[in-house]
Amino acid sequence: MTVQSRQIVSRIVSSAFCALATAGVLAAAVGPVKLSPAEAARVVQEIQKDRAATEAWLKSEATSYLATVDRLDFAGKRTLSVGRAATNDLRIDDPGVEPHHLRVTVEGDRFQVERVDAAATFAVESTAGKFENVASGTTTLGPGSVKIGRLLLRLSHQGFPGLIVFDPKSPRFALYKGLEYFAPDLSYRYELPLTPNPKPETVVILSTRGNQRRATRVGWFEFTVGGQVAKLEAVRLLEPGVGENDISVFFRDATSGKESYELGRYVDVKKLPSGQFLLDFNAAYNPACAYSVHYNCPIPPKANVLPIAIRAGERDSHYY
Repeated sequence: MTVQSRQIVSRIVSSAFCALATAGVLAAAVGPVKLSPAEAARVVQEIQKDRAATEAWLKSEATSYLATVDRLDFAGKRTLSVGRAATNDLRIDDPGVEPHHLRVTVEGDRFQVERVDAAATFAVESTAGKFENVASGTTTLGPGSVKIGRLLLRLSHQGFPGLIVFDPKSPRFALYKGLEYFAPDLSYRYELPLTPNPKPETVVILSTRGNQRRATRVGWFEFTVGGQVAKLEAVRLLEPGVGENDISVFFRDATSGKESYELGRYVDVKKLPSGQFLLDFNAAYNPACAYSVHYNCPIPPKANVLPIAIRAGERDSHYY
């Protein structure tokens, strides 16, 4: 075989390998799920119902992002005092709060909440969803909320404990102007496998308060958007209150900072009985930091910055 012939054969083989590689990538990437007209109508109805409920919650609920009025991080301290007196770590100037109301201590992944003044009371949420007073004056809780007077005190952990105050009479409710969404588009809805990370590793997720939060990179999702292949890594935050199956995708795309929130958006995936996962960008939502400065939000990693547009889910309503 001449040198020229060998070069021609080499180019042919190389082209064939490229074609096979491309076919492999495309085979791994999944297109939008195909639904019957009736099923598609049901899914769209569910999307619209969820959006209406979210708007109603943001507008007036006691746990709305707009209800937050203060935050104090433990910042290396084990205990923070809460009360109306100026000597408290977290001062809440409200007649329903005693001068020295509570002492909150971090105990590993949990919090010990203790009444200080004899007249102070606080309530914890029961399994029935109602708040009930703690008779003993002391209890140990996981991340959650306690109620003092009309206010809620969120016990936030995330590896960087803090207290967030919610007021059902927050002045920020006056800023409510609804939410903006892309129209429901089921071409952004996928049922697909998770490509598992062969060696699950602990990674650092940067956050808006400067904290380095830890997560396990569990794998990747590959899918097609308008014929283009996209890939996003999925993580499970290594934090108190996060379940073994709570998998999140934090991403930015070509709409970020233009049509959608600049920091990026989140989408939670749901494991299906088939073993595959539901990844529906119609359910993509803005981080809490888009509405309040009192939150600590994960920043999407560089690997999850897509050059293509995901015109589905929540848009930027410009609360900030």
